[in-house]
Amino acid sequence: MNIAVFLPNWIGDTVMATPALRGLRELAGEGQLVGVMRPYVSEVLEGLDWFDHRVLFQPKSKRPELKTGRAIAHLRSLDVDLAVNLTGSLRTAWMAWRSGARRRVGAVRDVLGRLLLTDVVESPKAHMLTVPQVDRFIEIAVAAGCRDMTPDLTLASSPGDEEEADADWRQLGLPAGDNVVVLNGGSGTGSARHWPVTHFAALAHQIVTKLGMSVLVNCGPAERDAARDIVKLSASPHVKSLADFELPIGLSKAVIRRSRLLVTTDSGPRFFGVAFGRPVVALFGSTPPEMTATHSPLETRISLGLDCQPCMKRVCPLGHHQCMTNLTADRVMGAIERLLCDGRSSLVA
Repeated sequence: MNIAVFLPNWIGDTVMATPALRGLRELAGEGQLVGVMRPYVSEVLEGLDWFDHRVLFQPKSKRPELKTGRAIAHLRSLDVDLAVNLTGSLRTAWMAWRSGARRRVGAVRDVLGRLLLTDVVESPKAHMLTVPQVDRFIEIAVAAGCRDMTPDLTLASSPGDEEEADADWRQLGLPAGDNVVVLNGGSGTGSARHWPVTHFAALAHQIVTKLGMSVLVNCGPAERDAARDIVKLSASPHVKSLADFELPIGLSKAVIRRSRLLVTTDSGPRFFGVAFGRPVVALFGSTPPEMTATHSPLETRISLGLDCQPCMKRVCPLGHHQCMTNLTADRVMGAIERLLCDGRSSLVA
């Protein structure tokens, strides 16, 4: 059977979709699995050999080869039997219909989109806020015909990613990875998920002085200045950052894979840590921990549980951002020590 799967647009959602992708690879058998995705999503999945074809598209791109029409033409040439829509969007439901696939399975939020699918997986709003996203992707895969699925997240890093990480590691003078904690701040969805730079710096200082470990601050292009500030405020030669390097997604994967532990906001790189089996301390502000629970026994999720949480806003609507500013470095350090000492994960409120 030839299967086309439409991948989510967000990095974290893409990683949470890997159990469903693993199941669809098995369902395809001797047939082809075709991944339909944005170019940066393809970077996240680099190193995995599940796809026979990757159809890249970016609707607003000026590059002709990334236009939606080109992607549809490519899909039609592959004789797709089954299309699986993991995005929930009207656009991808329409692309699935245009692909020529006789069966089209997925969750969709738009009434019109429901008419474009042959099998609709219900996803009410209350369900979306309480059932982990990874489980909702599995529900869609099961509706498509997959069986015996586990929620384990999976990623790989390419040889090129590892070579680049090796070079940057040496240039920064970092010790072996089991002596390095990676800090990851920021979020592409707005400031409501950010943990203050001063808190990250205080935590980095504690990791160095209490644990005798080094710290590497991971960042995306928009967080370079924040990463530099964390290094400066920590006042320690054992705290480094990637701010002055090229920042492909593969580099983030490779440095997190080789680290001892990851401390992160609720953003895409959080799921890199889980997928690579790293202990993870995840900090939650505007989003509910339940919505993106990963089922990892090595992940501790921290939320203060304030009356205003979760607001699901990109920017704090009350202007005080207390869900993150009141979350102290001492509290996070305590979670790190518990996780390193006995591997005990938890949801801390």
